[in-house]
Amino acid sequence: MSQYADNNKPKNFLIRHASLRQIQVFESVARNLSFTKAAEELHLTQPTVSSQVKSLGEAIGVALYEQVGRKIYLTQIGEEVACSCRDVINNFSNLEMKLDDYSGMKRGRLRIAVMTTAKYFMPVALGHFCKKYPDIELELTIANRNTLLKRISRNLDDIYILGQIPPSDLDLEVIQFAPNPLVIIANREHELAGKKVTLKRLSKEPFILREEGSGIRMAVEKAFSDKGLKVNGRLTLKSNEAIKQCVVGDLGVACVSKHALYLESLAKDMGPIVELNVEGFPIEKHWNIVYLSGKELSVIAKEFLDFLVESGNKYIHL
Repeated sequence: MSQYADNNKPKNFLIRHASLRQIQVFESVARNLSFTKAAEELHLTQPTVSSQVKSLGEAIGVALYEQVGRKIYLTQIGEEVACSCRDVINNFSNLEMKLDDYSGMKRGRLRIAVMTTAKYFMPVALGHFCKKYPDIELELTIANRNTLLKRISRNLDDIYILGQIPPSDLDLEVIQFAPNPLVIIANREHELAGKKVTLKRLSKEPFILREEGSGIRMAVEKAFSDKGLKVNGRLTLKSNEAIKQCVVGDLGVACVSKHALYLESLAKDMGPIVELNVEGFPIEKHWNIVYLSGKELSVIAKEFLDFLVESGNKYIHL
């Protein structure tokens, strides 16, 4: 019988039997789903990591993970324990940053996760922010919508940048941040370049799409379905850069964030990609700053949130 079924277990059992080191190690293993990566991240040996996780599992009294071959899968209680470990680590990190703040120092770890189109401005914004706070540690994750939603549910980051507002079952603070217009692009030599194009006409063109679950793909499919039309998909790709290269190769038309065309716009009329004048486009979308409601943002995360709200638009080119 597990210790969780023991009604005679004394109060504050975990406080006495689980160490902060065990909590830190298990959180890293759970986040990386790898003992090896956790050992590298924490500068420990793999046997030490395994021993710490084993000790925590014994203190809790239930299996925290399952190992199939070389892969690790968290159990349901393992996911719960990982979230609680993350909260403990975050609280200690926040305390450390507050103490630094009282001492006139600004340092700590800032964890940002953004949708793929935001990669065209976020590194520049972070670069300017870090000039003001050079001692902070940065973690920047660039991912698609589905991955970001998973990261939000696991509370892996401080602040997120998303296009479409996440589902209502996630308790979030949402701040509309900046315009993110979606446009149709084609090879500059395409027969539709320079013409007014209806959606019905565009539906005949082979389309290069983002993956299922992408906010851009959902917006495109809705625009077509609202007119009783279907997208003539030819290729599905996960990268805006790969999509643009396929457009350059004249494999089809595509929908991208206008921000993704920043470098092409510098070439003016010389680049291989052109924005088409299509009925109903641009689709006017916005980026949103998102973070978990009730989450106590660290001192440095609050500073960065204020920085984005006040001056983040300066680093966006349209």
